[in-house]
Amino acid sequence: MSPQFRQAFKEGLADAAGFVIGALAGWGLGLLLGLDFFATPNAWGWREIAGLVLIALGCGLGKTVARRYIARR
Repeated sequence: MSPQFRQAFKEGLADAAGFVIGALAGWGLGLLLGLDFFATPNAWGWREIAGLVLIALGCGLGKTVARRYIARR
């Protein structure tokens, strides 16, 4: 396996793991705050939108943290 492929593979895994872990963390924070995105399937109130925003922020932050962690190693 070439060093370039190995580095790209590490970055890809870090991105995927950070994205998923961040999304779960954002969803968990939303649940703690009472902002459940999945609470009602047919309603789009401010609580659902705020829950979705927390999930999206978690995705971005998780990916960023994972990338920085890989860059330091």
